[in-house]
Amino acid sequence: MPENQLDLTTSKTKWSKAILIKRVLWGIVWTLFFRPSPRVFFDSWRVFLLRLFGAKIGHSVRIANTVKVLYPWELEIGDGSWVGWNVDIYNYAKVTIGTMSVVSQYSYLCTGSHDYVKPDFPLVFFPISIGDGAWVAADCFVGPGVTIGDRAIVASRSVVTKDQPEGMICAGHPCKPIKERPPID
Repeated sequence: MPENQLDLTTSKTKWSKAILIKRVLWGIVWTLFFRPSPRVFFDSWRVFLLRLFGAKIGHSVRIANTVKVLYPWELEIGDGSWVGWNVDIYNYAKVTIGTMSVVSQYSYLCTGSHDYVKPDFPLVFFPISIGDGAWVAADCFVGPGVTIGDRAIVASRSVVTKDQPEGMICAGHPCKPIKERPPID
């Protein structure tokens, strides 16, 4: 093999048996009980299932039945928050969503990536934090290690690879602050 090239044959993330068993069990529960649950009036059922697998979720949280969560035990959601249809929470590391916050449909919260300078391309992961009163609008990508500040708005289809400040409307690819968020009447 030429020098300075990836060797994916040596790439292997070592997971404990406990993690592997939890992942399999969660996959079964998600497939049989979470995903098929009716769209309306069953938020508390889905919250119960996530809590059963270690998620820390506040009161009056709404979670769509099409939400995918990789590791419920690495998820925290504050009171009154919403997670919309087809949101994918790819959380090898902790994902924290504050109180009264919204993650809109088709958004992707991704805590994992790969160390591309190492020949075996190992998995690396970093937490994501979304502040209180924040809104991640439709179809956004939020990358590993990102913090979105309190009351920040991330506009639809933004790609967030760096921290976004509190109280700002942020947009773009790459996402950057555009203007202050006005106070709520």
